[in-house]
Amino acid sequence: MACGRCGYQTVSPTPGRTLIQEANVRVGAVILTLWLIIGVVAAAQRGYFKGDDTNCAKTSNTLITIAAGPLNYLGVNPQVECNPEVPQPSK
Repeated sequence: MACGRCGYQTVSPTPGRTLIQEANVRVGAVILTLWLIIGVVAAAQRGYFKGDDTNCAKTSNTLITIAAGPLNYLGVNPQVECNPEVPQPSK
């Protein structure tokens, strides 16, 4: 079916399949949102948002804790060391 004014052709979706796909996307979005909220709560409980001293290790630990989300409550304790081996200048 074509739209006379806009020139676009509309396609009828397969009944039922589109609703299932949309429901899956919505459920996935809700799960991801809850996962990240739990991760932010875990990071806050560990005190990662306190203080002004920010460095590579603190930032990466905070981000990993947020990404790990509920796994933190199962005993996972992500830690990152930021001591990259950089070449020293020649003398």
